[in-house]
Amino acid sequence: MRGQSDRQETMLSLLTPEQRVPMDHPLRKIKVLADGELRRLSGELERMYSHTGRPSVPPERVLKALVLMALYSVRSERQFCEQLEYNLLFRWFLDMNLVETGFDATVFSKNRERLLSHEIGRLFFDAVVRQARVSGLMSDEHFTVDGTLIEAWASLKSFRPKEENLSEGRKGDAGGNPTVDFHGEKRSNQTHVSTTDPESRLFRKGHGREAKLCYGAHALMENRHGLLVDLMVTPAGTAVEWVAAEAMLVRQARKRRKPKTLGGDKGYDTFGFVAMLRRRGIIPHIAANTTRRGGTAMDAPTLQEKEYQISQRKRKRIEEIFGWLKTIGGFRRTRFKGRARTQLAAWIAGAAYNLLRIAKLKPDLVGT
Repeated sequence: MRGQSDRQETMLSLLTPEQRVPMDHPLRKIKVLADGELRRLSGELERMYSHTGRPSVPPERVLKALVLMALYSVRSERQFCEQLEYNLLFRWFLDMNLVETGFDATVFSKNRERLLSHEIGRLFFDAVVRQARVSGLMSDEHFTVDGTLIEAWASLKSFRPKEENLSEGRKGDAGGNPTVDFHGEKRSNQTHVSTTDPESRLFRKGHGREAKLCYGAHALMENRHGLLVDLMVTPAGTAVEWVAAEAMLVRQARKRRKPKTLGGDKGYDTFGFVAMLRRRGIIPHIAANTTRRGGTAMDAPTLQEKEYQISQRKRKRIEEIFGWLKTIGGFRRTRFKGRARTQLAAWIAGAAYNLLRIAKLKPDLVGT
């Protein structure tokens, strides 16, 4: 029998968002993990605000909203606020009832400076990593490092000579979209800078590839379950990869974590980087670049070890992290100007990835 549409609106509803979310929904486990870590950060969040004045949107709600944007590939904060008006799943995750008024997109921009000044993004990411470590999901010995490029929120038209009088602009400019002919003009980071995002750098992935304004993103992964241990945003560059890798190892040393081995691709096969690892007592498991002039920095006995072969298989999982961050997490191109804001977005996206992985790796975790 064909059903008919009932256009009579319900006058009274006794349902809550909690009742509408299936008990086996994967977001339930993620909510338990996120809420637990945010409760532990309550003291830090309290110091972000004054004790007088009008109450703000809870910072826990802002952070969880950013996590939702990464998990569900929401492309902008305005789009998220629009969906918050009718998406029961989002309201449930943020602990909002059906009649509560949503918030405006300016809440994110007004709170972003607070999050940056108090390093809440890094603290939240570290709290999630600590949760994975306490749960026995992380290795303390075997790690992998790698880097990728994140496109900056700036056009190549904004890449102009440093000595140019930017207040006058170029001749023939048509508003914010000028006609620019780069033919025959030599451009480099030494002579040019982006007027939109001065911290971005012109860089290309390899020979024959196009140059773009971008940042470098560097990840440190543990090899047991492929979880993120650290994530750093830097200016784009080749040598920056080695500096960023050493900086992430220093961070681990400050937390009394000493890796036994470190894997990496051929880009890290340099005599300086391998020597740095050996000085720190870390066995380098770097892919040997035998085609490079001067030969590989890796010694033959290490290349024959069984542990080296295992690391070479495991290290490829770090590409899965970059793939998720760029496709699902929306981090192929940053939506923010400046390295600090891009780093904050990286912390949140990295925490969202780890929360998703931990929820899958802990089948005994029960959602609320």
